[in-house]
This record gives sequence, structure tokens and C-alpha cells, in this order.
Amino acid sequence: MTAGVAAVVAAAVVASRWMRRPDDPDETERRRRSYVSQVGRIVEGHIIELVETAAPAAGAGSRSGAESPPKAGTVAANGRRLVCYSYSISGVSYETAQDVTGLEARVSFDRLVAGQPASVKYDPSNPMNSILLADDWSGLH
Repeated sequence: MTAGVAAVVAAAVVASRWMRRPDDPDETERRRRSYVSQVGRIVEGHIIELVETAAPAAGAGSRSGAESPPKAGTVAANGRRLVCYSYSISGVSYETAQDVTGLEARVSFDRLVAGQPASVKYDPSNPMNSILLADDWSGLH
């Protein structure tokens, strides 16, 4: 009897994981930013580059096609804004980018330039996990 109940519960767990919708990438990123903002330590870094990507063309199934760059200061619907930055911790240099789409109210892109100093929050248990911006914090000067 107990083995039968355990088998039914195990089957239900497997079925629920198989049938559940995948996590929303924007929600996953919001949770990551929130976590790093809470546990993070601050180190000085530098802005490397600002990248604005256009939305994929309607019906485009692959990302390998050539994309036309958006006009300066605009991002097409579903386009993304990335801020590439670098920082060093204990002699190890890191270069990464953060998708800041949706955080536009927290940053003035007209004032960001390559080489500009910025504060970076990083997860002390995983220094590769870092942010420049969160919903409640900004390292941009």
C-alpha cells in the first residue's frame, strides 16, 4: 500500500514538472537581480559598452540572421538594452553584461559612456554573478 502511494506521488511530481510552463526569463532575471542586490558586496568597475538590439523580424525563427541596428536612443518593441562592464575581485578580472531592459527609469542612457566608473554588486559566494542595476539599487554614477 505504501509503495503504491509513493509511486503515485512520484508520478504526480514528474508529471507536474513535465507539464508546467517554463519560467519567464524576465522574472528569472528580476529574481537574480533582487538576490544579488540583497547579498551583494560592492566593488568599483567600468562601463565597457552600451548595446541596443532590435527586436527580431516578424517570422524570423533564428537569431543568426543579420539584424539592422536600431536608431540611436530607441529600442524597437521587444528589443533589449545591454550594459557591458568589467570589474576585478582578488586579482581576477570579470567582463560581463547586464540586460537592463525594463530598468530604463533607473538610468539615463544619454549620460552613460564607455570608460565611465560604476559600482558593481556581486555575489560573494559566486563573484561572476553581478549587477549594475536592480529595482532598488543603482551602481551607475
